[in-house]
Amino acid sequence: MRLIVARCEVLYTGRLTATLPESTRLLMLKDDGSVLVHADAGGYKPLNWMTPPTAIEVDEQAGVIIVRKRAGKTEDRLEIRLIEILSDVAHEMGEAAGLEKDGVERDLQLELAAQPAALGEELRLVKREWMTDIGPVDLMCRDEDDEWVAVEIKRVGTIEAVEQISRYLERIRLDPALAGCRGILAAQKFKPQAVVLAESRGIRCAEVDLATLRGERVPDLTLFV
Repeated sequence: MRLIVARCEVLYTGRLTATLPESTRLLMLKDDGSVLVHADAGGYKPLNWMTPPTAIEVDEQAGVIIVRKRAGKTEDRLEIRLIEILSDVAHEMGEAAGLEKDGVERDLQLELAAQPAALGEELRLVKREWMTDIGPVDLMCRDEDDEWVAVEIKRVGTIEAVEQISRYLERIRLDPALAGCRGILAAQKFKPQAVVLAESRGIRCAEVDLATLRGERVPDLTLFV
């Protein structure tokens, strides 16, 4: 990974045109082809970014980085003009280990993958660990109307969990074929604030119990609609 802190201007052209005027920013150029432009404000989200696969051209002499990506019949293009480089370092990150789920979440995922109807509707599993460009959503299913449903599974449903599935849905819906995808957050219990936030975003909360899924307890599924 290459990290550059520089005063720069950024021009994006493609589905729209966006310009970032001259300012000091952090540029992240990852080995997988991802390019992210960050400011020192605005939280974790980059100001602009390109996801792989991309073609990256770096003209050190001219001080220009050009990132291209095919998008159907058009091309997305990110041009970064480096005015002053303050820091430029590269790091070897090694093999990606991935995010480990705790035992309860992992077991819940396995059980719900085997019996997705336990979420309170007729669902059929398409794939576990459906990859998005920001990480995998636990289960990708289709409902009885053949519509897409993304399921994220947690031990406890928190506001952070709602934010996580919201980010996944945002990325999934960029694909026109998945634009109608809806979300379900499954957990053994929920924080009340998380339920309120999920409802405001059209995400259904399904309370599940691992012992019930394993047949060790009489079913007692609670749904927040």
